[in-house]
Amino acid sequence: MFKKFIISAVFSALSLSLFLPDASAETQANVPATIAKPASDPTLLDVDLLKAKINSALGLTVVKVEKTAVSGIALLVTDQGLFYASYNGEFFIQGKVYSLGEKVTDIAEESLAKIRLEGLKTFEDDMIIYKAENEKYVVSVFTDITCGYCRKMHEQMADYNARGITFRYLAYPRSGIKDRTGNLSQGFKDLRSVWCSEDTATALTRAKSGSGIAHRICEAPIEAQFNFGRQIGVSGTPAIILSNGMMIPGYQPPAQLEELLKNT
Repeated sequence: MFKKFIISAVFSALSLSLFLPDASAETQANVPATIAKPASDPTLLDVDLLKAKINSALGLTVVKVEKTAVSGIALLVTDQGLFYASYNGEFFIQGKVYSLGEKVTDIAEESLAKIRLEGLKTFEDDMIIYKAENEKYVVSVFTDITCGYCRKMHEQMADYNARGITFRYLAYPRSGIKDRTGNLSQGFKDLRSVWCSEDTATALTRAKSGSGIAHRICEAPIEAQFNFGRQIGVSGTPAIILSNGMMIPGYQPPAQLEELLKNT
């Protein structure tokens, strides 16, 4: 299991050479050139090698690797979230990397926007949709029934829709898929019950209003949507993904979200 880091950005050298005794110059000179193993080239990105090295050293499953604007540094989309690593896997970085140009920008956002939009396509038939009659904008929102701001946002759905904003909900149980005992969490089971209902939109509205949830079981994509959310940087709800792939964390009032969408 991946070990959580305390510091927001940390470098971990993965080379085994740190644990081996230094060879003397005489010994090195006696090693035939044909069997001498050269150091990996930090300027070359070998995706398969990098994935294998990160998995072996840290137990992380790397889903996707993207080059970044920083020379020799790759963005890793993993089953535990987003990280960075040097191309040769010698260094691992947790945290954000920013470009300090004319304005401060998160260098992962451009790559992540594309990854988010590609991933959303796989769930187009599994979202709960509240469509605006005069649709101008479409947002995809990771939501949870127990989230206070998610409930507040949902209570204002008529206002969002009146402004031409269509909502497409994805499930993100904040308590995770399983609880500490290893059983399915209540949050997961409640969201599954909603997604398994005949009328999912009505079921979700009732659940968020506290009217109760009829227990249902089916092959709902709750875990798949949760895992996708983690991969693209979702750490809480609501998390709003815009049509250009950019993500806005947290509650946005109707007028504020409309203004944001107008200027995006």
